[in-house]
Amino acid sequence: MSTHPFDLPPSPWVQQWASWIRPGGAVLDVACGSGRHSRLLARMGFEVDAVDRDTALFEDPPPRVALLGADIEAGPWPYGGRLFDGVVVTHYLHRPLLPVLAASLERGGVLIYETFARGNERFGKPSNPEFLLAPGELLEAVRGRLRVIAYEDLTVEQPRPAALQRLVARRE
Repeated sequence: MSTHPFDLPPSPWVQQWASWIRPGGAVLDVACGSGRHSRLLARMGFEVDAVDRDTALFEDPPPRVALLGADIEAGPWPYGGRLFDGVVVTHYLHRPLLPVLAASLERGGVLIYETFARGNERFGKPSNPEFLLAPGELLEAVRGRLRVIAYEDLTVEQPRPAALQRLVARRE
């Protein structure tokens, strides 16, 4: 089985917590890649906005998914003023975006975040500290903005060995 991030099934973390998002709500899939989470969320009945710098990886977006090509690191935030019932981010880290994502949630909106943490360098890429969360960094990023529902800082073996931080938080 291939372990390229774009070939992976939806994250078990996202699958576990997606039901906390308001049924039928608007969800933003940030750095959506090939669309594994956008497709899952659309099947669950959500209206999904999917954004990535390279939309070529996301072939044939299904109904309920609006795909946008945008450089969210260098360009303006394409969803200015828009609020979502859920924001999903996996395998992506751009620290200046963390407060923007928290501010993009409706009251009751849920942030589901999972990405690589320090320690991942022993498993391969990413290994650059710029792309690895420091211990507790996700918690600090939402402190005073969102209420944390679940948090993990751990090493997993599947679908491939990795050091991860995972967070689910709600805007009160």
